[in-house]
Amino acid sequence: MKKIAIYGGTFDPVHHAHLILARDALETLALDEVIFVPAAVSPLKKTAPRASGEVRLAMLRAAIEGEPRFAVNECELRRPPPSYTIDTVEEIRRCKSDAAVFCLIGQDNIERLTKWHRFTELAKIVEFVVLDRTGIGASQLHPIIRRKIDISATEIRSRVASGRSIRYLVPPAVEEIIQDEKLYQEQSK
Repeated sequence: MKKIAIYGGTFDPVHHAHLILARDALETLALDEVIFVPAAVSPLKKTAPRASGEVRLAMLRAAIEGEPRFAVNECELRRPPPSYTIDTVEEIRRCKSDAAVFCLIGQDNIERLTKWHRFTELAKIVEFVVLDRTGIGASQLHPIIRRKIDISATEIRSRVASGRSIRYLVPPAVEEIIQDEKLYQEQSK
């Protein structure tokens, strides 16, 4: 049976921490594929993404180019918001019915995981895997991919807005898109 992981998020922008943890999950769990799914609007976030779905999708595709076991799925951008993980999992499972499905979630989502839309159903069809960038997270009920990586999309947007470099924080192709599209140049309100 194939093993796939769905890695949803805003990816505003996608950065090296996302990619490193996805690679670690791929190797640690012996996955066949990691599917990145950019959210249209996350139901649990207070603000909408700064970059459009189309641009975030382009950044993701540029970031994973040449990675044969990484893919992007735009199903959440095609559906009306908000983006619910259960809907995404059901859609992907229709195409990949022969696969065991893992759901990669950030450590910051653990406390509100049970509040996710149709959580009980979701928990029956996926195995959650926690991606911990702090490197010091407590043990969880779910498997953990742990690596200390102090990179965040918030920091990247702030650096761009203040004219500082984001080199080495994002792949060069993502940095180029950010520059070409003039993204994040104004501080968020």
